[in-house]
Formats: sequence, structure tokens, C-alpha cells
Amino acid sequence: MDQLLDATARAEREHFWFRGFRRFVAPLLSRAVAGRTSPRILDCGCGTGNNLRLLREYGRPCGIDLTLSGLAYAKRQGERLVAQASALSLPFSDDAFDLVTSFDVIYAFDDERAATALKEMCRVLRPGGALVLNVAALPALRGNHSILGGEVQRYTRSGLRRHLEQAGFSVQRLTYTNFAILPMVAAVRFSQRLRQGRHELSDSEMTVPAPPVNLTLAGLLTLESYALRVVNMPLGSSLLTLARKR
Repeated sequence: MDQLLDATARAEREHFWFRGFRRFVAPLLSRAVAGRTSPRILDCGCGTGNNLRLLREYGRPCGIDLTLSGLAYAKRQGERLVAQASALSLPFSDDAFDLVTSFDVIYAFDDERAATALKEMCRVLRPGGALVLNVAALPALRGNHSILGGEVQRYTRSGLRRHLEQAGFSVQRLTYTNFAILPMVAAVRFSQRLRQGRHELSDSEMTVPAPPVNLTLAGLLTLESYALRVVNMPLGSSLLTLARKR
């Protein structure tokens, strides 16, 4: 577990996917807290705490996670406002936060539990408060990494929108991301399926590629982040949304 946490933390710092993700999510975070003074932020599924450092640029974040080892790692990195809790039953009062984030968490829930988690996130938001959410997209892209991440489902745009609206949110932005590397992701996932006949537990996709490869792929995602300022992506391996409590 310690090795996995170290690998996760290194990937969050250096891997092209995470570097791209931070570029994708930054404009939505800025929009989410615009006009709010020192907004309170809750990160549901804070893991090793890396995203709390990102969120600190936008307000006063705290985080919850189910995994004690992940929380212990976050605390060793200096994070103090973290606690063990479930997104299915958030230990906070109604209307407590200006922004709730959840990055690659609810794909580990079935439809019923995902609905419960989204309703809880809506409950703890102040009226007009924002949710910034990232999930795995497109069921056809299930692969070995899905087993490692405990993935239960991957979302389509229409399916995620329906979940958000039923939970009490108004969707302001909903786009696929990682369109620029979609052919590579699809090729890797399909080759796993053909070679093995089934998906197997593997952390190979969390390994940081050789620097030239990592830099090239990060550059492709940087270009995509510029395009995302004006258009939504038609497909991608993730879905990113900004929604507000109605």
C-alpha cells in the first residue's frame, strides 16, 4: 500500500494525465468561486491530499476520504483539515460550503449510491454553490486500470447530466476531456482486452512515462486545454462538469 501511495503521489505530481487534468479544471474552479470571499471548499475523496494544494488557490479547502492510509499520507505531507468519512453520508451541516469537488470518485459507485453521493454534495452546498466533478467516461474504455481504481461504471454525457439534475443541480458546463489522447487510450484498453481476454489488476498506467513521451502527451493536453476555453470536446476518456445547486 505504501508503494502504491508513493506511486500515486508521484503520478499526481508528474504524470501527463494529471498535468492535463489540472489545466482542464482550473478555469472551472475559478468560475465556481467567482465573487465569493474566502470560499469554503470540500474535496470528496481527497486521497493523498495533492488536490487540496490545488484547491488552496481558490479558497479554504478541507477533505474527506474513506482510505485511512491515504489520509495518513496526506497528513505526512502537512495536510491537517482531512478526515475519514464517506461521500454517501457527509458529516457536515446543510449549506456549509461554497464549492464541493469530487475527482474520480463516484465512478466507484453504482447508480443508487452515486445518486446518494450527489444529493449529499448538493445538501452541504450553500444556495448557488458549485460542484466541480470529474468522472471516468465511455464504458468501452474500461481496462486494467479500472480494476485498480475500483471502477463500477463509466459515464456518458447524457447519463451524468441526468444524475446531476436529479440530485438538484443545474449544469453549467459539461464536457469530455482527454480527447487529444483518446486514440492512444482506446488502443491500450482494447489491446489489454484482446491480449488477456479479461481485465486484470495493474498499476502500469500510473507509471510516469519516459520524459520525452510524458512531455509530448502533456503538450497535447495543454493544447486541448486551450481549445476547451471555447468549445466542448465531443468525446474523451473523462467527463468534467461545473454545476450549481438550484
